[in-house]
Amino acid sequence: MTGKLNAKLSVRLFTDEKCFGPGIASLLLRVEKYRSLRSAAASMGMAYSKAWTILKSCEEHLGFKLIISTIGGKNGGGAELTDNAMKMLKAYNEYRDELNAYADHLLAEKFSFYADLKD
Repeated sequence: MTGKLNAKLSVRLFTDEKCFGPGIASLLLRVEKYRSLRSAAASMGMAYSKAWTILKSCEEHLGFKLIISTIGGKNGGGAELTDNAMKMLKAYNEYRDELNAYADHLLAEKFSFYADLKD
């Protein structure tokens, strides 16, 4: 037998449709880091138009704005996360981390026999 048994969970939240998951969470973290949706998208190898579409769809399904954008000018444009986006991101990350911790515990409990199996 090779390797340790493990599980990989992916958390996606839904309203009427999928509205928040690992992709938008990563995009928002990068907007926070780069202060730009375009730079965030580029850092993920994603087209700006796709990032914009994902963001707008998520905002529509959640019912609130996730970023505030400013258009160029003397200091250039930029983007920052709204307070609601920060709350959503924090709650999502905590929820995901707690689910993963519980999944690890449950996996160890339910599959404790696995290490003893032999061909």
